[in-house]
Amino acid sequence: MKLKAVHEHCSGCGTCRLACAIENFREVNPARALLRVQGRFPAPGDYRIHLCDQCGECSDNCPEDAIHFEDGAFMVDRGACTGCGICIEVCPYGVMFEQKQSNVPLKCVLCGECARACPRGAIILVAEQNSEVA
Repeated sequence: MKLKAVHEHCSGCGTCRLACAIENFREVNPARALLRVQGRFPAPGDYRIHLCDQCGECSDNCPEDAIHFEDGAFMVDRGACTGCGICIEVCPYGVMFEQKQSNVPLKCVLCGECARACPRGAIILVAEQNSEVA
């Protein structure tokens, strides 16, 4: 599976970010979300959703080989990661995060909660082989 953004449907409500934080951190704190929603002002209602597309740049550039592909998503091995931050620097979408609660970078684990929670279909789950909506 893969996440896909349909920017035209996004209202900037932040439900996706809230769902992500609750699912992954058990916190009602959208600031902890592993995706970004960018308002492109001054145009009203123009939002861009920044998602991890599992491109592997983080893994390819990790000097500790601490990021591995598992079950369709790249996962950070907390025990192997030294917190150097190279993965954050090389992420082409700006969705590899450093959070003050952890010295290990975090990224989307493809749980899909953002897509399930989005009331406008701005984030959808698609099958990778044929890009059909799931």
